[in-house]
Amino acid sequence: MRWLPRSLRGRIVLGFALGASAALVLCLVFLYMLLDRQLGAALDSGLTGRAADLTTASTGGDVSVIRRDPMAQLYTSDGSVVASSASLDGRLLDVREVRVVDGEAFSTRRLSLRQGQVAEPVRLLSRQLTDGRVLTVGVSAGPVEAAGVRLLVVLLVAAPLLVGILSAAGWLVVRAALRPVGVLTKEAAAISSFDTDRRLPTVPGDDEIARLARTLDDMLARLDVAFARERTFVDDASHELRTPIAVLRGEIELALSAADDPAEVERSLRAALGQADRLAELADDLLLLARAQDGRVVVERKPVDVLDLAAAEAGALERALGLRVAASGAPVVVAGDANRLRQVLANLAANSAAAGAATVQVHVSRGRDTVTIEVSDDGPGFPPHLMASAFERFVRGDHAPGRQAGAGLGLSIVHALVTAHRGTVTIGNAHPHGAVVTITLPADLVD
Repeated sequence: MRWLPRSLRGRIVLGFALGASAALVLCLVFLYMLLDRQLGAALDSGLTGRAADLTTASTGGDVSVIRRDPMAQLYTSDGSVVASSASLDGRLLDVREVRVVDGEAFSTRRLSLRQGQVAEPVRLLSRQLTDGRVLTVGVSAGPVEAAGVRLLVVLLVAAPLLVGILSAAGWLVVRAALRPVGVLTKEAAAISSFDTDRRLPTVPGDDEIARLARTLDDMLARLDVAFARERTFVDDASHELRTPIAVLRGEIELALSAADDPAEVERSLRAALGQADRLAELADDLLLLARAQDGRVVVERKPVDVLDLAAAEAGALERALGLRVAASGAPVVVAGDANRLRQVLANLAANSAAAGAATVQVHVSRGRDTVTIEVSDDGPGFPPHLMASAFERFVRGDHAPGRQAGAGLGLSIVHALVTAHRGTVTIGNAHPHGAVVTITLPADLVD
């Protein structure tokens, strides 16, 4: 809506002013009606007292009190005037009005009390006496109406002033309350991607704005950590890609320079092919981790005998890694992705081999609610300083002499694949030495 102020402060003040105006108008209308009723009640009370005195005197046969009253008349039942105040030149009630009086009734009308006088408002009380005659007393209602008009004028003048004062006070209060928001907005706009360690100013107190400031500050801290991880990931990925690319380039240049030596060309090309395979594997690993971060790792849900899979994979791992791999435990069938589970076992075995282990044990067990796959080795175990960050990307432990260090993505991929299976993975060290990796799958995956 275009007529609304653009700023939150303006909208709050406008809403406050409208609400205050509505409440103030209702209060002033109620006050005016209450005062008008009280003034009218005061007139009626005076008329009732005078009527009682005149009734007593008239019933006793003394009608002279009516002539001395400022505004009173006594009528017969047929409407003739018996007695009237000396100050009156005309009738207060006509004949028809006298005849319809039954009991007691108040009325207000405009009457000309003297000849040539402008009609003025008069409040009348008409009462039927016990002998059938009708007594009417009156009082001028002009002062009451004038007082009501003056009161209305005062209220109409005071209302805008009060609304203006309340709006100004509301504006000052809202400005003071929203001042921290302006400071936070200005500071947040000044924070760029180059100074992510910069924080918002502290807002004192424990109100909504202070809690918002602390929440935004915590969010900036989390974003700073995320940016730092991404920068580290890019740096590490660049470093990992640089080495095989450099080797690949060197081998190709060597093959070109030794074009007249077929054996040297073949050796260089085979070495280049190995580096290309390493690059492809690294690219696949990085792609898998990127998909895992977005929750897009796809795993099949087919029955897989974990013990049979581990036993079948053990032979291939022994030949590829040069260590002894043994599988034991109970036959357990889970609904999972056989290729991904093989990749998990291969990564764990490769880590054990790189650390210098000679034997890897894979033990499969089944509990009431979980399926557990425990992979242990006889290597040195996980270094204590890596226990908390072992599943992060490009984190490497010490590798054994003669073993090539990996890219530091093995455990990260294991964690991603197990998580895609809705499972958990933990690491630990056995006594007196050796690493232990425990994979737990939930029971709802059990066939």
